[in-house]
Amino acid sequence: MADHFMELLCPAGNMDKLKMAIRYGADAVYCAGKRFGLRAGNSNFSDEELKEAVQFVHEHGKKIHVTCNIIPHNEDFEGLEDYLKFLESIGVDAIIVADMGIFSLAKRVAPGLELHVSTQASTTNWHTVQMWKELGAARVVAAREVSVADLKEMKEHVDIEIESFVHGSMCISYSGRCLLSNYMTGTRDANRGQCSQSGRWKYSIVESNRPGEYYPIEEDEHGTYIF
Repeated sequence: MADHFMELLCPAGNMDKLKMAIRYGADAVYCAGKRFGLRAGNSNFSDEELKEAVQFVHEHGKKIHVTCNIIPHNEDFEGLEDYLKFLESIGVDAIIVADMGIFSLAKRVAPGLELHVSTQASTTNWHTVQMWKELGAARVVAAREVSVADLKEMKEHVDIEIESFVHGSMCISYSGRCLLSNYMTGTRDANRGQCSQSGRWKYSIVESNRPGEYYPIEEDEHGTYIF
């Protein structure tokens, strides 16, 4: 991608949203299959729908990326190799990956897939961007807490595509690595696609020896904090 060109990439939770994004001017879309992505709350795409989506997007001269960005446990690799080969076979333009194990597997079994490093990988500096490039990444999606100045510095030091969120979740913890949802729901693991969006709720703190005294969660130039 030339330095002067900015790509508008939009999420697509289902086929209707994907087609709407393309028709209204998105340069690319990203979506998820039924497994291995963090958008488990959406209907997402079956294998047949992914084939249709790729065909539709490419007919319009645009690109489609598929998320494989879970933080996987051992059992999560079951079926992943075949899925990556499938994505390569239908012409997906890139996959978005957070975990080194998935990254390595994709390079080995589906070398035709372009690899984009997810924001879940918490990349906040150009040294890490350089490492990802050396490992074979074509694009790095910066951590969502990175400033515009830091994004500029990444580009100045490393000749690679840099992607940045301009709208969406700003997760408690570090770019999507969050345990708050787990503890508040007991079952919904934010790092494996089940986030309850606890980070969007409005909070106050009550100290146990001061019942009824509510302390607001305040924000400064560095962000907002639970504690």
